[in-house]
Amino acid sequence: MFREKKAQASSGLPLLLLLTVVAIASIVGFVFAIRGEVVPLLLFSLLVAVVDAVCFAGLQVVNPNEARVVLLFGTYLGTLRDAGFWWVNPFTVRRRVSLRVRNFESAKLKVNDHDGNPIEIAAVVVWKVVDTAEAMFQVENYENFVHVQSESAVRTLATLHPYDAHEEGELSLRGSTLVVADLLKKEIQERLAQAGVEVIEARISHLAYAPEIAQAMLLRQQAGAVIAARSRIVQGAVSMVEMALEELARKQIVELDSERKAAMVSNLLVVLCSDRHAQPVVNAGSLYQ
Repeated sequence: MFREKKAQASSGLPLLLLLTVVAIASIVGFVFAIRGEVVPLLLFSLLVAVVDAVCFAGLQVVNPNEARVVLLFGTYLGTLRDAGFWWVNPFTVRRRVSLRVRNFESAKLKVNDHDGNPIEIAAVVVWKVVDTAEAMFQVENYENFVHVQSESAVRTLATLHPYDAHEEGELSLRGSTLVVADLLKKEIQERLAQAGVEVIEARISHLAYAPEIAQAMLLRQQAGAVIAARSRIVQGAVSMVEMALEELARKQIVELDSERKAAMVSNLLVVLCSDRHAQPVVNAGSLYQ
């Protein structure tokens, strides 16, 4: 397992000034050596110029929210995280790694939910690199790894939960948005931990039934809504009928036998539970006719 460590580096500005002075001095020495035909000075000036040019390759600029992974002949030496102008071993290879927060939206995936219904689902994942060594050396391509593993986690989450809850308190993809987002974040983080990536946020961006069953499921949802509404209406109607009978008995406005109470209950329930306006009938006769 690779773990990130700090790379050794020197401030680049003093080295730049020194290397510039050495370069000027080597050029001057080279000119004087040619004019005076001094072979040792000529060779020394050329050697100094070559070494100075090689040292210039060690200068490195590190931008904010950016890191440089330093390698020397295949050996990991460390990571430059501090923004600025630095000088490192000129024979090293420095690979750039962005530390910025990034996000991507997965493709619309077609998968069966917990009830076996085909659904379309997509997610937005916000992430960043927290360990550059793991990101560079533990996986082949950490960006592609994030995309593939995130889509795999979305598929897994969709198969574990139903699209809609059929019982009160049941976890569902559509009804438990915050809980599902938290579960998705944890699922993705477990898969990306070995790549040195931290998942900041993950949430479902698209959720719908597959086109082939969308119409049927819409009718099912509408039927469920009608049943729920009717249940509330019946509960309210029964409460109102009960209240009406209690008030009539308490105020002794009229005394009704069991048969007349049953007729009154029937009429009130018809009026209260009907989905159309009731048509009143005026009784011009006696109480029982």
